[in-house]
Amino acid sequence: MCSLKWCRDGIDQDMLSRVFASAKNLELSSLKDHSMVRPYRRFMWSIGIDPTKVRPSHEALLRRVLSRGEFPRINPVVDVGNVASIEYMVPIGLYNLDLLRPPLVLRRSRAGEVFEPIGGKPRRLTGSEVVLSDQEKILHIFPYRDSRTTMVTPGVGNILIVAAGVPGIAAERVEAAALAARRYIAVAGCGVECAELVTITS
Repeated sequence: MCSLKWCRDGIDQDMLSRVFASAKNLELSSLKDHSMVRPYRRFMWSIGIDPTKVRPSHEALLRRVLSRGEFPRINPVVDVGNVASIEYMVPIGLYNLDLLRPPLVLRRSRAGEVFEPIGGKPRRLTGSEVVLSDQEKILHIFPYRDSRTTMVTPGVGNILIVAAGVPGIAAERVEAAALAARRYIAVAGCGVECAELVTITS
């Protein structure tokens, strides 16, 4: 475990180049059929979530880049995690490791459980969602929404990186995405290695 030293900008020109190089051959109209998007949509349909209304997180991020022609900025570490997500086309979540109560479990939600999404109001889950949780709370609705209770903000010292795979996505690709996120975070963190990794693969 190690502490993160925050930099003001985080993303450099090389990282931005990776984003736009990854996106340059993609089209909004056909993104849903891409080989790195379609399996996530298929998985969401299989658990009763309509991906035309709620998109996998990496697809939603790519759509923002393609439609606006710019990269959304949040904070240095989240931004570089998003660079890796776009480059590898794999959903990546970052969490405040110091607020987690292991072990982490990927499971079905319980009807009535409350989830507090980033940027949204608390909601009661139906029992059909797949969630990532610790002993006390839900971190993530798989594979599209993170909780504000464990979000990474400036000043957070220890970070958990979670890269999400589904059937039809190679485990090696998911692992490579997680490792890339850790490398990029080290750059944003002034060269300090600082993250634990978890990959979810089929």
